[in-house]
Amino acid sequence: MKCDVGGSADREVTEVIHVIDIEDGHVTWTFPADPGAVGAARSTVRAQLHGWGLDGVSDLVTLLVSELVTNALRHATGPIDVRLVRPSGLDGILRVEVSDPLPEFPHERVARPGDEGGRGLQLVARTTRRWGTRPGDVGKTVWFELAVPK
Repeated sequence: MKCDVGGSADREVTEVIHVIDIEDGHVTWTFPADPGAVGAARSTVRAQLHGWGLDGVSDLVTLLVSELVTNALRHATGPIDVRLVRPSGLDGILRVEVSDPLPEFPHERVARPGDEGGRGLQLVARTTRRWGTRPGDVGKTVWFELAVPK
């Protein structure tokens, strides 16, 4: 499988993307803790959203996925799961989940103007319907929801 990873459409990402689960209304992928995971997650999520006819939210969702996967890479080791869910009974909602093996929850912080980071969770908080974190069997999941066309 080839997709755009870090701007190179020719980079092979078969070792980066592993599809865990595809069912009606949700899909999960696992990415290794590798810098190529950010671009691979963006491309994979964008393709899935296109398949669901959700191109209108694709730019925002891929931006937020990039932020959360980057946070996972900075602070955790091990695989990173990305999951898209269109909950049954909740038409017009898209839930996006990013899980990593680090049990500590992230905290929204105020970045100073010269700081390189610290804005990802602020961006998530200000552009989504709602967001949060929850513990997993191993690690944690950071999730957000967006309103999407029905």
